[in-house]
Amino acid sequence: MDEFSLIERFFKSIASDRPDVILGVGDDAAILNVPKDHQLLVSCDTLVADVHFCTDWDAYDIAYKAVMVNISDIAAMAGRPSWITLGLTLPTLDEAWLQRFSDGLRAALLPYPVALIGGDTTRGPMSMTLTVHGFVPVGRAVRRSGARPGDIIYVTGELGAAALAVDFLTREGCDAQDWPLLLDKLQHPTPRVDWVDYLQTHATACIDISDGLSADLHHICTASLVGARLTVDQIPVHPLVKKYKQGHALDFALSGGDDYELCFTIPPAREATLLRELASAGLQGYAIGTIEATTGLRLKRPDTECVPLSPRGYAHF
Repeated sequence: MDEFSLIERFFKSIASDRPDVILGVGDDAAILNVPKDHQLLVSCDTLVADVHFCTDWDAYDIAYKAVMVNISDIAAMAGRPSWITLGLTLPTLDEAWLQRFSDGLRAALLPYPVALIGGDTTRGPMSMTLTVHGFVPVGRAVRRSGARPGDIIYVTGELGAAALAVDFLTREGCDAQDWPLLLDKLQHPTPRVDWVDYLQTHATACIDISDGLSADLHHICTASLVGARLTVDQIPVHPLVKKYKQGHALDFALSGGDDYELCFTIPPAREATLLRELASAGLQGYAIGTIEATTGLRLKRPDTECVPLSPRGYAHF
């Protein structure tokens, strides 16, 4: 099977009925329309075998995660995902593997809906590079650089479960009834596109938690020229992390990564309105700290003064 037959069989049909896609997979380039009064968001991620995913995973799960971590970047800037391109490198041509990968890609893209509009395939060590595009109304994108002293720091969900799953990949000890949930957190993260409207209205800064809460919050603080104080007992550590890690559970929430929840900041004057809107939508946010003028991260424990917090997380190099 040559490259063009591969694309025709496994990828050309993965599209949506988006009116903004004039021409998708199959030509030298896609032809696309950006809606009036909107700006285009673009983000790119590369996932490498045995670094970002395990080669013995089902190809369905590999594709699913690859899409979701990319869409999360668009949600983090208060955008809605629209199109995606895929560069896929494989050591061999395995048709059964490609079918499962194609199925996972389709399952991940269609609910939003996001259209696959192009890409490339080649032979080599397994990796994939996805570029996702999204839209945001002009002037409504939320950057990392907008946090101000006094802003309240929020996260959109519980933290640490995906990192715990990674920990159990290399050792035994997880109860059989808990493993499927933990593995699902690692393989099938949910990008928080459901928060986009609230971010556009209320947030001053935002980032998705891919490398770990402390590392990613540090990025907000660096871009905004501020610092942050986190309150230990307000950080939403996943219950299974508490069950297995007990005294070390907080480390998984602060530094584990792969959560793909959002960390964002809002002015105190907007908090009551945000909470009413979230309650109406059936969403829950967690206030975990405050932005401060003094740079650096600090951690407030119940029985101590604030202590410095080093921004630790996934290291790309």
